[in-house]
Amino acid sequence: MRRTLAALVAVALVATGCGGKRVDNNAGGGANGGSCEAGEGRLTIATGNAGGVYYVVGGGLAQVISNNTKLRAASAETGASVQNVQQLVAGDYDIAFSLADTAADAVAGKDSFAGKPQKIRALSRIYPNYTQVVVRADSGINSVADMRGKRISTGSPKSGTELIANRLLQAAGLDPAKDVQAQRLDLNKTIDGMKDGTLDGLVWSGGLPTAQLTDLTTSMRERVRFLDITPLLEPLKKINPVYDAGSIPAATYKLAKDVPTIVVPNLLLVREDFPAANACAITKLIFDKRADLEKVHPAARDILREKAAATDPVQLHPGARKALEQK
Repeated sequence: MRRTLAALVAVALVATGCGGKRVDNNAGGGANGGSCEAGEGRLTIATGNAGGVYYVVGGGLAQVISNNTKLRAASAETGASVQNVQQLVAGDYDIAFSLADTAADAVAGKDSFAGKPQKIRALSRIYPNYTQVVVRADSGINSVADMRGKRISTGSPKSGTELIANRLLQAAGLDPAKDVQAQRLDLNKTIDGMKDGTLDGLVWSGGLPTAQLTDLTTSMRERVRFLDITPLLEPLKKINPVYDAGSIPAATYKLAKDVPTIVVPNLLLVREDFPAANACAITKLIFDKRADLEKVHPAARDILREKAAATDPVQLHPGARKALEQK
């Protein structure tokens, strides 16, 4: 599966000229500002770790935009949510994937965005991320609280994974900076560390399935296991109500049974000044061409029109709202 997904996204990235930050600050909004027809120009999409679901779906989205509008879209590998929002606002990217909890912090100007509310809008709520906590079977870790003193990958710096990993540790009564040997690694290095024994566990927030976790569970089988972290849901909901209960189906990674976990919605973000016609056209494409995105990654099946406008506290972009109101 990992090889298949990599091949698919490679095709998408080649087709869209992917790789690099935004190269055109003047991607237009159509001749009529009230239209839903995209203008011409180039835009870039900030995704996440190579091989992760953001990266794969982002490549597919770039291809859909390029194939169906006059815009030429490219996707770029990034550290994910926090970095994506920061660089989106800075003008390095035009569209960004983000976890809803990170986006909520951004508009509120708290935590990673302390004192600096970010001027962002949402194109749509998309599929949910599943918090996937995996430990080596010989690590002695049966709960997040057991991670004290252990070597734990908390995700790439400035990623949504790192944000939720730190909140999980804090909810379990641990100080991420002192009580665990936190390793701020991207997903590929994380999987390597789990395989070679230099890590005891990992936290990953991503769609289902994530190719690298398929690789890990296939190669290590009973030597790794997933943790049920739902006992920490209520403390997390007090921090941000976007957190919710979910379940990783056993079939996802050929597990013995479903694994209860915590899920977080994902949002597609733009700046406040993103052209309304482009916002309308792209949002409409997400749903009109969802089948194309599903071919790139099955997580796209959970991009649901009936939930698209549920982006609070991030305001929906007016162009996106127009697209969602159309029949």
